Amino acid sequence: MRESYDLAVVGAGILGQACALAAARSGKKVIVIDRDAQANGASVRNFGFITVTGQQRGDCWRRAMRSRDVWDEVAAPAGIDIVHEGLLVVARRPEAARVLEAFSRSETGAGCRLHEGAAAARLQPGLLGNFEAVLESPHERRVESRDALPRLAAWLERAHGVAFMRNTAALGVMPGSVATSRGDVSAGAVVVCAGDDFHTLFAERIAPYRLTRCKLQMMRARSNVKFSRAIMTDLSLVRYLGYAELAEAAALRRRLDREQSAHLAAGVHLIVVGAADGSMVIGDSHVYADTPDPFASEAFDELILDEYEALFGGRPAIQERWMGTYASADDRLMLVDAPYPNVRIAIVTSGTGASTAFAIGEEIIADLLG
Repeated sequence: MRESYDLAVVGAGILGQACALAAARSGKKVIVIDRDAQANGASVRNFGFITVTGQQRGDCWRRAMRSRDVWDEVAAPAGIDIVHEGLLVVARRPEAARVLEAFSRSETGAGCRLHEGAAAARLQPGLLGNFEAVLESPHERRVESRDALPRLAAWLERAHGVAFMRNTAALGVMPGSVATSRGDVSAGAVVVCAGDDFHTLFAERIAPYRLTRCKLQMMRARSNVKFSRAIMTDLSLVRYLGYAELAEAAALRRRLDREQSAHLAAGVHLIVVGAADGSMVIGDSHVYADTPDPFASEAFDELILDEYEALFGGRPAIQERWMGTYASADDRLMLVDAPYPNVRIAIVTSGTGASTAFAIGEEIIADLLG
C-alpha cells in the first residue's frame, strides 16, 4: 500500500519549503517534490537578503516582518548563519533625502533612524563622498542563500519529518494525488510552487495573470570592507514600492531620468551585502521577457559597478558572476489560485520570495488545511 500525505508541495524553493514548514508545524505529514537535486532557481540566485524596509505598505510589508521573524526562529536550529542584520540607504541627492525623510515619517518607517549624510562613514566604514542623508533600518537579515536553502530542507526532514522526492518531475495534479515521473503521490492537499514555470502545471489557470519573467545579473567580489548591514542608494528608492509610491519620489525619478537614464532602462539599482567568507555580493539589473535570453550583458554589470564606485571610490575584483530569473507581474506582488478546493497554486511575482515566503506559506496552509 503506497504511503499517503496530508500535504504534497511541488517545488523546493523558498516558497515550497515555507509551505512545508507551516504544515509540518501544524502536525501535518508533508512531502516536497522537486525536479532538481537541490534548490537551483530564484531562491538561491539572489542576495539572501530578507528585506523589510521599503516593501510596499500593507500586506507585503506585514508579510516581510513576519517572514523576518520566522527566519530568526529557524536559522539557529537549521544551522543557518545570519551573516548580518539591518540596512543603510545612502542618499546621494537632495531629492533622495526628501524621499527618506517622508519614509521615516510613515508607519513602515517605524524603528528606522534618519541620519545626516556625514554619518555614513561612521555607520559603514569604507563609504566615501558627500551624502545628503542616511536611513538606518534594524529590520533586515542576510543569509547565504546557496547554503541556507539546503540547510533548511535538511532541517525540515530531520526535525519535522518532511519527506523530499528529488530529481522528480511533477506531471499533473488532481484532487488527492500528484502524478510524477516516479509514480503517483497520494496527498489530501497540494500546493504548487513552481516559480517561473508557467506551462507544466495548470497553464490554463496561470495564463490569465499575464505573467512574464525577470532576468537579473549579480556578482560576487573580494572585499576589504566588513559589512555590518546591507547598502542601497538612490536608485533603490524608485524601485522599492515602499519608497517609490511616496509623492516625494516623483522628483527623484525625474532627476534620475536625466542623470542615470541608462541605469533605469536596465533596471539597475545597487544592493551590496557582505558574506561570511569576507566577500560581498553586488547587484542587480532587471530585464523582462517571456523567455529571457541566456546572455549576460557586460554593460549592465558596468552600470552596477558605476553605482558601487560612487559609494566606495573604486571597483572591486570580481570573483563570480551569475544570472537568475523569477516570475513577474505588473499588477501584483504574489498570487494564490485555487484550481480545486484542496489545491493551491502559489507564485511570488516580485522577487520578494526570501522576504515574504514564510508568511505566505502560513497564510496558504491556514486557508487550505485549517
